[in-house]
Amino acid sequence: MSTFPALLLVHGAWHGAWCWQPLMDHLPDLDVRTVALPSSGQDPTALGDLYDDAGAVGEAITAIGRSTVVVGHSYGGCPVTEVAAAVPNVHRVIYLSALMQDVGDSVLSLVGGVHPPYWDVHDQPREGKDCGYFEAAKPLEALYGDVEPHLARQSVARLGRQSLASVTQPLTQAAWRTVPSTYILCEEDIAIPLPLQEAMAARAERTVRLSSGHSPFLSQPAELARVLRDELALSSRDRRTCPL
Repeated sequence: MSTFPALLLVHGAWHGAWCWQPLMDHLPDLDVRTVALPSSGQDPTALGDLYDDAGAVGEAITAIGRSTVVVGHSYGGCPVTEVAAAVPNVHRVIYLSALMQDVGDSVLSLVGGVHPPYWDVHDQPREGKDCGYFEAAKPLEALYGDVEPHLARQSVARLGRQSLASVTQPLTQAAWRTVPSTYILCEEDIAIPLPLQEAMAARAERTVRLSSGHSPFLSQPAELARVLRDELALSSRDRRTCPL
């Protein structure tokens, strides 16, 4: 059994746990877990919201039952930020080109309440609730620009829908205020441009740079695995100094 903390991978909008497999193939000796966010899926009537996602992440962390480093990618940074400080075994949060926001912020507040051009929005109000969803428009360009073409097309075919509620609800907690954090900047990202990443990364204890697009777990899994191993090694050292 590895002496490193466990690693929990939290995907972003439209994705599922499937997206992490190329990365996990490079981490066979580590205790790596994934979680499926309820806000993402194929059935738009069954999609959860931000708080459902945070609950799923919290349950996954609790189930691990030992020191854990949590990685949030893109939107996945939101539920991680919401819940990670409330679970005692979280040792570090890693934001992978992810949203690293403060209490009261939502995804839409970050972009001035205007849907980004790579969202294909479907409003479906029902019984006073926003039951709408959005799909990824031009995902090959926005999400997978540097991914091998065949793998990129396979990934596009597996994308689901994302609930609008998940991007309109505000954060009630901000884990990075009390939990050590690292931000991995993806320098060629189109979906979350580098200046926006850098502004959020100013809140992190450490920053790391990758010359990659939005999805390095698909385009550069070996390099991302190396970065995560380095972070786990640092976290393991920190844990020996100040154990949970």
